[in-house]
Amino acid sequence: MHRAQIPPRKYEEYAYVLDFNARGKSSTVRGREGIIITAIGEDRLTILEILGIPNSTFEIGEKIYIGKEGRTKVLSVLGKMEYDKISSSAQSELESVVQKIVTINESKFVEYLNNARPLTPRIHALELIPGIGKTYMKNMLEERDKKKFESYQDLQDRIGFKEPIKHISERIIDEITGESRMNLFVKR
Repeated sequence: MHRAQIPPRKYEEYAYVLDFNARGKSSTVRGREGIIITAIGEDRLTILEILGIPNSTFEIGEKIYIGKEGRTKVLSVLGKMEYDKISSSAQSELESVVQKIVTINESKFVEYLNNARPLTPRIHALELIPGIGKTYMKNMLEERDKKKFESYQDLQDRIGFKEPIKHISERIIDEITGESRMNLFVKR
């Protein structure tokens, strides 16, 4: 008898610091205190509460390793956080940090645009990205059928879609803040 393979739980490897409090109290785990960091996971784009190693220093926007093996500045990932529970300074850093992630992970997001499919008979995933209406969507689908997009610049040059980083980031922020009903990028 074969048991069904349970896919391994995906854990974030890296996160970007949105805010930290050197003498903080955890809001997700009772009784945990110390360097409490609010960060956003690079891959799943969820907001995380992280406990830093005492005396480590952190900077806003810094990429920190939170994977299973060989952490240098992180004791533990305490849990996920809701957008409305994070500090106002973390909220105000979110946009620039998300743009940084979308910039650094260009190939991942371009691949998403190359492979995005209709979500329902009437709504295509691409249309949920701000700035992409029916016309851009049609052009994108035609162009990517001829040849996949290679970069944000390629996308901009071939169909005239300006500032893809800004628009993708905007969509991610909407998903994080709960403005959108369907998520394309943020994993719950």
